Amino acid sequence: MADIALSSEERSQLTEQLQLYFQEELDLELGRFPAEFLLDFIIERMGPSFYNRGLEDARVLMMQRVEALGEDIYALEKPVKL
Repeated sequence: MADIALSSEERSQLTEQLQLYFQEELDLELGRFPAEFLLDFIIERMGPSFYNRGLEDARVLMMQRVEALGEDIYALEKPVKL
């Protein structure tokens, strides 16, 4: 699996969110570099779990759609008169 890559804008926004969380919830000031290191840790250690959960959710949704499509196709069948 390829590494989880974020654009510089996404990294910047997520870093700011970590800093804001630490400030508001923990009353701690988290500098930009420590926030970036924490983000890297989260991406590396936890990112694959979130990614895999997203894939599983997509797989379940796709299977539901395929099943519904199969039912729709079955409903189009014409009766056979012998």
